[in-house]
Amino acid sequence: MQVALGGTFDPIHDGHRRLFEHAFERGDVTVGLTSDELAQETRHEERHVRPFEQRRADLANELSALADEHDRSYEIRRLSEPTGIAVEEGFDVLVVSPETETGGKRVNERRRERDLDPLDIEVVDHLTAEDGGIVSSTRIVNGEIDEHGSLTPEREGRPHPN
Repeated sequence: MQVALGGTFDPIHDGHRRLFEHAFERGDVTVGLTSDELAQETRHEERHVRPFEQRRADLANELSALADEHDRSYEIRRLSEPTGIAVEEGFDVLVVSPETETGGKRVNERRRERDLDPLDIEVVDHLTAEDGGIVSSTRIVNGEIDEHGSLTPEREGRPHPN
């Protein structure tokens, strides 16, 4: 089984790890990592996103351990458009979070336009933080929670580089 998923993954948190785990349980994984330009376009809230190469290195560290654990392979590819790699041949499953499920449906529309079979879309629920909200990169960057969803009232968040 060939599994695709995509995102910005900055910073990586336990909710992302839940997505990765789910993907590796299904098969070999290809992760589309948003380009620097796309990362800014797809933000629901404006915030600083680290450069692609830094995010790619962190992502590779996370995926490597899971790939070994599940005896699977993985690949990281640059995403320059929202539907990205998933509209290519060779994939069976698209793993998404609840807020990206609509994007998954757009992927399948594009696949149909290209005479490709639709992907199975598997939605992985959000991870809940200590305060009942969702674990998200934005909340981590803002200093509200850590990567595990624990409250961090002493943090100031990620400064924006000049």
